[in-house]
Amino acid sequence: MAIDLGTANTLVYVNGKGVVLNEPSVVAVANVNGKVSVLAVGAEAKRMLGRTPDYIRAIRPLRDGVIADFNIAQEMIKYFIKHVHNRSIFMSPRIVICVPYGATAVERKAIEEAAEVAGGREVFLIEEPMAAAIGAGLPIAEPRGSIVVDIGGGTTEVAVVSLGGIVLASSLRVGGDRMDDEIVSYVRQNFNLLIGEATAENIKKEIGSAVCTHDSNNIKMQIRGRSLVDGNPLNVEISQKQVSEALMSSVSEIARGVKDAIEQVPPELVADIIDAGIVLTGGGALLSNLTDVISNITGVQAKVADNPLNCVVLGTGASLTAFKKFGSVLKKAS
Repeated sequence: MAIDLGTANTLVYVNGKGVVLNEPSVVAVANVNGKVSVLAVGAEAKRMLGRTPDYIRAIRPLRDGVIADFNIAQEMIKYFIKHVHNRSIFMSPRIVICVPYGATAVERKAIEEAAEVAGGREVFLIEEPMAAAIGAGLPIAEPRGSIVVDIGGGTTEVAVVSLGGIVLASSLRVGGDRMDDEIVSYVRQNFNLLIGEATAENIKKEIGSAVCTHDSNNIKMQIRGRSLVDGNPLNVEISQKQVSEALMSSVSEIARGVKDAIEQVPPELVADIIDAGIVLTGGGALLSNLTDVISNITGVQAKVADNPLNCVVLGTGASLTAFKKFGSVLKKAS
């Protein structure tokens, strides 16, 4: 079993079956008289975000790509394993799970232990940018450089790979979650309107753009929230131009991170990268016009990978199915 344990979503790949699960990384727990119990996991739990009574909490156990709440993460992984393998014969699978490049030894160990406690017979880790490069079909084993930018919910991973290894990489603590927060903040400041993260995420997906275009003022969306003036429900209209202004900080940080990485690339690999271009993966890669911004700032053509949402889990799955071929990129936390 291969697991892309993401801040926003968890995807599971099973050898011979492909991607069999794609659920939000959310767990709903109830605390009744001091007794904590899991009520829901995944999509059902996400629907509870911001809508629960005091004794129920909808928790996202991963932040910035790593485990923030070990016990809840363990329950979530255990649920997904049981959900995928509902027969006891499959209850002790070999697991390959991806981790951010910048994860500390403690964070890596926590992820490994959570998977082991959740039922993994043998647990290996693969660094997220390497999994993304494999899933995007980059020639990682060849003696030429390729650059991949994986924009997830909690982190953006930038890596140059060659000869089956990571030549250089960086992990930026910026991704889809930061973008959602920036939209919430912008709407609060400019419309005196309070919206939730689900609404912000929907705005980003529907009309989000990395840069203003000549049509940005004409592309608009109705949003609902609570007025900060009188507390009443309020509808307002937001334009794509305003959303791009809200996302300016995150987009700039991602583009600068890619530029900084290219400036550190060994001279022998620069020509390879110019020829092959920059490949974007992850949900954030779908932000409109992001490739144009990165191309303009770096001077290197950027493009979105085929099936960017599944690149990491497909690459993680490939390392599982072709164990001998990709064994060198798999690691143990201890």
